[in-house]
Amino acid sequence: MGVTYTTVAITDLGKKSAPYSAEFLVDTGAIDCMAPAAALVALGIEPEGEAVYELANGEEVKFDYGFARVSVLGGETVAQVVFCPENAGPILGVVALENLGLVVDPISPTLKRLHAKPMK
Repeated sequence: MGVTYTTVAITDLGKKSAPYSAEFLVDTGAIDCMAPAAALVALGIEPEGEAVYELANGEEVKFDYGFARVSVLGGETVAQVVFCPENAGPILGVVALENLGLVVDPISPTLKRLHAKPMK
């Protein structure tokens, strides 16, 4: 399967600030979303906790996380967003994808909206 990117807009829960928009890596192996800490702070999103995350190279690191509105392909959800260092690219995690009813088409590799969200 190829690498998939999509435009994502993140804003604070109250939509008080202009959104941060960027091309995010769609990572079905990542649970949470990740965005640059400076962008999240500029939106007024505050860390609400910290968790240990395993990076692709197997290294475990502790990151702060908060909650934000995540908009993709006309849909919007609230998701946990990790405050990442500026040198790390933003990631769209699988929880936000599933909340929005989106899947990665392995043939094209693009995002596709499900006709109906599974409840089984």
